[in-house]
Amino acid sequence: MLINLVSIHPYPSPQSIPLANAFLKAYAQKSPVNINLIDFFLGNEPTACAEELVDPLPTAVGFSMYVWNRDLCGLIAAELRRLHPTIILFCGGPEPTADPKSLFNMGIFDFVIVGEGEIPFLSLCQALAVNEDYSCIPGILLPDFSTHQSPSPISDLDIIPSPYLTGVIDTHSNPGILWQLSRGCSFTCDFCFDSRGIHGVRQFSLERLESELQYFANTGVSQIFVLDSTFNLDSKRAKKILRLIKKNAPDIHYHFEVRNEFIDREMAGLFASIACSLQIGLQSSDNAVLKLVGRTFNKADFTVKVGMLNESGAVFGFDLIYGLPGDTLSGFRKTLNYALSLYPNHLDIFPLAVLPGTRLASRGTALNLLWNPKPPYVLEATDSFSAADMFAASELAAACDIFYTRGKAVAWFNSIATVLNIAPDELLLKFSHWLIKIKGPGTKESDFSDDDIGQMQQFFLKDLFNNKKVRRFIPLVIDLVQYHNQYATVLLAQDPDIKNDVLKPYRVPDSGYKLAPAARIVHFTYEIEELLECGEPHIVWMYEHLKQSASQAVLYRNDGIIYTESLGAPYILLLENIRSGYSKDYISGTGLDSNQVSEFLLFALQEGILEKT
Repeated sequence: MLINLVSIHPYPSPQSIPLANAFLKAYAQKSPVNINLIDFFLGNEPTACAEELVDPLPTAVGFSMYVWNRDLCGLIAAELRRLHPTIILFCGGPEPTADPKSLFNMGIFDFVIVGEGEIPFLSLCQALAVNEDYSCIPGILLPDFSTHQSPSPISDLDIIPSPYLTGVIDTHSNPGILWQLSRGCSFTCDFCFDSRGIHGVRQFSLERLESELQYFANTGVSQIFVLDSTFNLDSKRAKKILRLIKKNAPDIHYHFEVRNEFIDREMAGLFASIACSLQIGLQSSDNAVLKLVGRTFNKADFTVKVGMLNESGAVFGFDLIYGLPGDTLSGFRKTLNYALSLYPNHLDIFPLAVLPGTRLASRGTALNLLWNPKPPYVLEATDSFSAADMFAASELAAACDIFYTRGKAVAWFNSIATVLNIAPDELLLKFSHWLIKIKGPGTKESDFSDDDIGQMQQFFLKDLFNNKKVRRFIPLVIDLVQYHNQYATVLLAQDPDIKNDVLKPYRVPDSGYKLAPAARIVHFTYEIEELLECGEPHIVWMYEHLKQSASQAVLYRNDGIIYTESLGAPYILLLENIRSGYSKDYISGTGLDSNQVSEFLLFALQEGILEKT
């Protein structure tokens, strides 16, 4: 007997891990049923997916369903029903749990699994194996709702075998993974479904987590996305986990969702001591707006806690939502300005989604919210946030995604707004208008490569500074933009693989080199070392105290550290010749003798600037 469990991901990425279905398979491994995990992506053709799912023919097919994949799940299931009417079709996950009635209205699914799925799924496997009735299993809901019993949550999460330690998920074939440390949420935000049904948090043991960390480190995992709604809810436990990470798997990059109110200096320092980024749900800086959706906000405390992250050097970003009940376009722009004033490394800005099953959905009509009843349930307007305002906010959000977040602008953005004497949101609005003029309306960050965005930033800023009051700052501004853009690119790259034999003193042969993937050559109008010594850029002061002096440097990564090596023009030309593929004539025009070239090439190989081909 075979059951296929289907995961549909937005697109191929390190987060495209079928973790929910893997937990089901790990828990049901001892059942007499073969369980196959199958991955698809949005954009896959439904008929082709259905044909893959029936070769060989399974007894049942289950879908892990979310807002973003509900439509494709339905299309594939409908095609399966057409091709093989006897296959048992079911689904589970947040979407079926929140809105089972609308799924049954599709007339496709035999049942849905609501709530936590491991126990109901194991019982289903055992029932199907002996051809018993599954309709009375707690957690299984039939279309007539007649036999539904609420499933009991698993109190001891460690009884669920690890999908990683059991090999259900092959970490060797995935550069990144999803990691669940706990389940549940203690907060009751009206727009979120995480705390519905089961309130409170249950945790996997630290012993299990340490075993998984050791396994991740030994199998080459490079990124881990921690799924906990609030990683640092239990401050003592969070600090213990951060120490376990530093001890067992310090070379992996981690992504955490945290609440700012639980941050202290010790925790900020622990975050800064490992490779990680934090996501903080600010949503709005207006406490009156947040109260309407079950949240509170202490601006002074928030500012202090974020200041601790900045002082420690931790990498963090904010989530913002526009269209919240009681909010306005001007209020959203105030929130945006406040968020940018805190120097986040990135901002993720979303329109409000009125999700089925949330408290907001039940109160939406009373709050005069107008939203699309179909996935992804995006708000269309409120009595204080018109449809035109929603569009204007979306354009501003797109500008922020492109210019600030993808443009790695955190280090210089506020300095440029200051020298122009405009608010941060005005700078983004000017970029939005410029982008529409150049590229047309409706552009989004996914339309551009990192290099495209870097070039657009420079073109836009040259236009913006092209008046007699500020024109003199253009070379300095472009130097800052270039440096930080390239620094961020190198930061996100992999360390070079430096061969041991390179470290031995020997005469370097005359050819066979290439620039390392993590190395970048950059030319500057000012002396780059003087710019870096200034720390936080104050453009007017720097212009008055620094002199233009052409320089060039190579930025590269070695053992997790980013280096900026200022080099003379002959050595930069040597590197550029190698980068351009002049493997047999890379010395031409440099004016360097063979000894100088040999010594530099050895240095560049040892540092990871160059690689041997």
